[in-house]
Amino acid sequence: MKELDVLMEFLEMPLGSADAVFDKFSQVPGALLHGEGLERFLFIKGERANKVVLVAHADTFWDEHYERSHAFEPKELEFKDGIIKNKKGGLGADDRAGCAMIWLLKEMGHSILITDGEEGGRKGSKWLMHENPDIAHRINSEHQFMIQLDRRGARDFKCYSVGTDKFRSYVGEITGYSEPDYSSYTDIVTLCSDICGVNLSIGYCEEHSENEHLKFQKWLNTLDRCRQWLSEPELPRFPRL
Repeated sequence: MKELDVLMEFLEMPLGSADAVFDKFSQVPGALLHGEGLERFLFIKGERANKVVLVAHADTFWDEHYERSHAFEPKELEFKDGIIKNKKGGLGADDRAGCAMIWLLKEMGHSILITDGEEGGRKGSKWLMHENPDIAHRINSEHQFMIQLDRRGARDFKCYSVGTDKFRSYVGEITGYSEPDYSSYTDIVTLCSDICGVNLSIGYCEEHSENEHLKFQKWLNTLDRCRQWLSEPELPRFPRL
């Protein structure tokens, strides 16, 4: 299955550095890589007139800057009973599984934004907004809303502080998912200055631990919902105010 092959390719990438993810997306025509270290991001402008920004972060909790065990050890991935895990430690599905999903959605004409440093305080997205005003303006003025693929579990969405009541109702109706609360944050909280954003569940559990695992069918379910959603010819625009 193509989807499983792509997912496994991203999950096999080393945990200690995000370089492999950026190298992969840099192959896409039109990809622009900005910055260095954790203050970097890659942006690909979508070709659709009516488009959204798809967001994921390339770093993991096991990034070299955290000096966690197993950060650079080769993984030993196991796919059994529909569950993927690393028998040698952390999996990094948060957020390599989101990057893999965006890779599979890249032909749909929507814009792509891959950030670094989310786990260390949204360093890449903050650098984008503070030091790259032209791109910050572009992603908020030329798109309908943002979708981040970086949420644990199977049927959740979270808008945090960057969703209106109207947008939350729209996301719930489109996906069938529910929002447990508005707490915490991720990159869209920094990126969405003028438009709404949502973070969707992509099937991983027990992130930030060596018991992290991913339920493939749950990941695939969100991928299929996104494919159907993003294929709509007219997507409404949701300003934050």
